Amino acid sequence: MSTGLGDNEVISRVLRGEQNAYAELVNRYQGYVFTLIMRMLKSREDAEEVAQDVFIKAYRSLADFRGESKFSTWLYTITNTTCITFLRKKKLDIHSLDNEKVFEAADSKDSGFRANMIEQKSRVNMVNEAIAMLSPDDAEVITLFYKAEQNLEEIARILRIEPNTAKVRLHRARGRLKEKMEKYFSEEVKNIY
Repeated sequence: MSTGLGDNEVISRVLRGEQNAYAELVNRYQGYVFTLIMRMLKSREDAEEVAQDVFIKAYRSLADFRGESKFSTWLYTITNTTCITFLRKKKLDIHSLDNEKVFEAADSKDSGFRANMIEQKSRVNMVNEAIAMLSPDDAEVITLFYKAEQNLEEIARILRIEPNTAKVRLHRARGRLKEKMEKYFSEEVKNIY
């Protein structure tokens, strides 16, 4: 149930003691937060757990939100930090690139991916698959710009870089995304145009 109030107005209500108003912010941003988390964690179960943590941390820190940027930018920072902390605690297995089995697994994943590509009909899924193939830095800047709808200044603030650097990173990430699309989805890309 949307109140029609802006984020800052809802935050003011929560800070004045109307705790139920926080549900409005959760409803507005749960899809955004979940998408960001899934980019980093891949596991739906882990993502649900981390999303809960994000909204709890955001609630507890709401008084620290100064309104100098959009609420979504501030929430992104909490989401990113929470994901990194979760991954550190989980201590993911790291494999040596010298190990032949790692390359065999990558090759078989690639082959399976090509077979499953034919079944992909959704353009959104196709783009998401291509984004998942990018480096974490490229995927992050693409996600922030296109999915989170952050402008270059906001991306720069989130990533703690200069706006021009953000622009260059976005340009390069777009180029690499295009390469992935053309390499792995050439038939589908032809059908789009």
